[in-house]
Amino acid sequence: MNVSVPRERLPEFLRGLPKAELHIHIEGSLEPELIFALAERNGVRLPYPDIEALRAAYAFTDLQSFLDIYYAGASVLRGENDFHDMAWAYFQRAHADHVIHAELFFDPQTHTERGVGYTTVLRGLRRAMARAEAELGISSELILCFLRHLSEDAAFATLEEARPHLDQIVGVGLDSSELGHPPEKFARVFSEARRLGLRAVAHAGEEGPPEYIRSALDVLKVERIDHGVQAVKDPALLRRLALERIPLTVCPLSNLKLCVFPAMAQHTLKQLLDAGVVATINSDDPAYFGGYMNQNWLETFAALPLDAGHARTLAANSFEASFVGAERKRAMQDRLDAYLARAH
Repeated sequence: MNVSVPRERLPEFLRGLPKAELHIHIEGSLEPELIFALAERNGVRLPYPDIEALRAAYAFTDLQSFLDIYYAGASVLRGENDFHDMAWAYFQRAHADHVIHAELFFDPQTHTERGVGYTTVLRGLRRAMARAEAELGISSELILCFLRHLSEDAAFATLEEARPHLDQIVGVGLDSSELGHPPEKFARVFSEARRLGLRAVAHAGEEGPPEYIRSALDVLKVERIDHGVQAVKDPALLRRLALERIPLTVCPLSNLKLCVFPAMAQHTLKQLLDAGVVATINSDDPAYFGGYMNQNWLETFAALPLDAGHARTLAANSFEASFVGAERKRAMQDRLDAYLARAH
């Protein structure tokens, strides 16, 4: 279906577009207001005097400078209700942005290292997910991420702790500091996760080189690449991604905030789409990077020569790339088709 929307109406069209979010770190949705509320609830002393001082610290120069603050923020999460409240706040914002399906990354090691049990994390998140489906109509899945700056043995320990609850997660991922921690470091734990029936994704090609993307595909055998924006530097890799329909979960505002690109106008998203890659738009760590889903869509389309046809492709890609069954994918695509028919 061809869809044509005048440029002046494009923001309104993008806001109402049904979409899936496949790259959201739920701990990265913790807004400063909720961080301080949970700190007070749990008696946690923060290294910032107030909300304004914390928000002012969100001036990142690279991935590591962000991670330092990210882990400080996560320190306020202690009990099951904290994880529920964090996820529920995200789902409400996602619903306002017409997200109809979300696949949430969570980092158990960030919490178990502080003495917070895996089941505490899981129960809180799953309660919010059930509530989001019942009250907001948002389906969701959980992806357990291994922290790549820690050892593979630590990742194995996390997978072992998750083993009794594998029916409650859809897959595993790999996040945190990319440079100096190539995918090969986690080859054995990803092999074991796949043997257990889990899907596999990995962050690659954000700050790291295209070779990290290739290693994630060939060594970890992932089905999706998170970020992947450096793929444009390797024409052979770009052709492979398009040919094999390997999705990329691109996060434009994150890339801008972490200085991957100097300006949104230099972002490679349109190059990826023009090459036929299954690219998607996502928010990554929206509390820290300046916006949730619709803000990412709006700022990206304002800066790049993208139109309603690209929006249709990006939304359809997000459904195709999701880890849901064929019936749910068809239902999501039907929602998109109905929306496009009304907008036409």
